[in-house]
Amino acid sequence: MPSWLTQLQFQAPWVLLALAVLPLWWWWRRRRQPPAITYSRVALLAKGPRSGSWISRSIFILRTLILLGLIVALARPRIAGRSEQSNSEGINIVIAFDISSSMLAEDFQPQNRLEVARDKVKQFVGMRGSDRIGIVAFSGEALTQVPLTTDYPVVLAAIDNLQPGQLEDGTAIGTAIATAANRLRSAPGRSRVIVLLTDGVNNRGTIDPRTAAQAAGAFGVKIYAIGVGTEGMAPVPVGRGVFGLRYENRPVEIDDALLTEVAEKTGGRYFRARDAAALQRITEEIDRLERTPVRTRVYTQFSELFRWPLMLALLALLLELSLTAWRGPLP
Repeated sequence: MPSWLTQLQFQAPWVLLALAVLPLWWWWRRRRQPPAITYSRVALLAKGPRSGSWISRSIFILRTLILLGLIVALARPRIAGRSEQSNSEGINIVIAFDISSSMLAEDFQPQNRLEVARDKVKQFVGMRGSDRIGIVAFSGEALTQVPLTTDYPVVLAAIDNLQPGQLEDGTAIGTAIATAANRLRSAPGRSRVIVLLTDGVNNRGTIDPRTAAQAAGAFGVKIYAIGVGTEGMAPVPVGRGVFGLRYENRPVEIDDALLTEVAEKTGGRYFRARDAAALQRITEEIDRLERTPVRTRVYTQFSELFRWPLMLALLALLLELSLTAWRGPLP
């Protein structure tokens, strides 16, 4: 059985009871004996016998189709198509992305920290569904790149464009938290999150990270901090030479204690990403931690089909009128 038949419904199924009239009409039609053969014009009789029997049968069939089409059309046939609409309050997330020059350190071979971080953050954005996401870039200062939005292509394009040198160099963690929290404090909904991604120690800015975190917590903002970098030594760019950037092996300095305190002040967590795989697991973990239940409403949309039997009835009526005018009325 075709699948559309299982979805076929009638809005006024009681009208189909009129179909019982058709067998009665057929029975009455067979029992009726016409007293004579009638012609619309005497000239037709003068031309000799015509194939009146097939014309009579055709007119009878057409009238049956007219009645059948009208009855089915009045019953309002339709096909039910199910559609779902998911409604979720959504989470407000601002990603504070460190673009200091140290993010070019090549301890995540074959890529540097910046390239790996961009890839993983883009995957994190791709895992969201109805959340509003904003981007704050920071180094020695902080600047909003994208305000909170659900236009994910814009967010992804902004992440691709993040590069060291766009802002004054350094690491102003407190300024980054304050800028991100300011974007979130008036955001709709109850869930507000900062994903703070950095590879350094707070050494710039006039706002203490602890003070900024305390203010963020007062706004109901939760901070998930990620320290990006290996332990020990890492090749860090120290200048530009004839063949591009010059690198020197320098100790990796990430203030784990500060970032842990900043995150815990707001009810969040601190993660240390020592390689690309760890950063991937961290973004997936944050994705699991910050999920809102989705309320699904099911709507049923109907495609009306009454036009088709109605068109059939009208076509049969036109043909019946044409044959009747040519042949004459049926007895």
